[in-house]
Amino acid sequence: MNPFTTDNHEAFRQRIRKFAEEVIKPEARKLDQEERFSPELTQKMAREGLFGIAIPQTYGGQGMDYMALVIAVEEIARIDGSQAATVTAVNSLGIGPIYNFGTEQQKQRILPRITREGKTWAFGLTEREAGSDSGSTHTTAELKDGQWHINGSKMFISNSTSEISAGITVQAITGKQGDRNEFSTILVESDREGYKRRPIRDKMVWRAADTGELHFRDVTVPEENLLGERGKGHRIMLQTLDSGRLTVGAMGLGLAIGAYEMALEYARKRVQFGKPISKFQSIAFKLADMATKIETAKNTLYHATWLKNNGQPFGKEAAMAKLYTSEIAKEVADEAVQIHGGYGLIQEYDIERFYRDQRILQIGEGTSEVLKLVIARKIGL
Repeated sequence: MNPFTTDNHEAFRQRIRKFAEEVIKPEARKLDQEERFSPELTQKMAREGLFGIAIPQTYGGQGMDYMALVIAVEEIARIDGSQAATVTAVNSLGIGPIYNFGTEQQKQRILPRITREGKTWAFGLTEREAGSDSGSTHTTAELKDGQWHINGSKMFISNSTSEISAGITVQAITGKQGDRNEFSTILVESDREGYKRRPIRDKMVWRAADTGELHFRDVTVPEENLLGERGKGHRIMLQTLDSGRLTVGAMGLGLAIGAYEMALEYARKRVQFGKPISKFQSIAFKLADMATKIETAKNTLYHATWLKNNGQPFGKEAAMAKLYTSEIAKEVADEAVQIHGGYGLIQEYDIERFYRDQRILQIGEGTSEVLKLVIARKIGL
């Protein structure tokens, strides 16, 4: 037990751990090797209640708090990064902005499709020329005769191209004559004419997650699909990312725990020079360092999540948590491969997949460099 979680949280953890080990783990390696997103496995996760953990039951959610969501992502990432990425994107980036900024009609129309039907919903911020500089959006939305006419593209978008992807929240320029000072967010269903999707293949990481490139060619949606206030889109997106950093932080923590557990088990079984390699001080010290880093990362992440749960400012702490957990995931996965030796480099051992999957964590939801900039500003620099 720790000061950040309750008995209910820990019971929920055990339930999700059991699901991850019994349902996700048997499929994880094969899906990675085939580079295949599984709608079937995704909908099993939805039926388990993993879509909408932190929103009310009114919308098909579980009515739990953000700590429960962080724990769920952590436990899934302990087994497989691809499925953790799907759950993270559905909850923080898909459901999050609609629940936090949507009208009641928008919530009732879209959220049950995600929580009850197991659909996914994407978050359209990144473009080819708008990554860390999210204000460089080129996608436009012009309001004519009660319809938004959307033109542009989005890149590296999670949960955006599969048969169960229901739509996307798009950041677009809505100012007159292309005024780049006005960004708005608009809900766009995937069945709209002119909505083109292309899965991104040959990825090093999250090979069983749905990542895509999207193109909008005069896509039209009703005026009431505007999410939040006109001109407040960039703020909506950035506030969504603050919460999203907690769940990506949970992915880093979960991956580090999984890698550490693999290394510990391997070190106890692997015999060299007549004894398990865990008996050698060089290996024991590596594992001790890994355990210490994981404990520190967990406390950092859980404290930031506790702040959010209790209505306190948490942007700085979320940036710190995401930065630290992603860097720890890198360090722990690297040492875990070192402990495995040559076996850590072949797909027969899951640590090979974990070593690849950790690499995106220092990039997604804010690069480590951008997060340091965010933290620097938060401390008054």
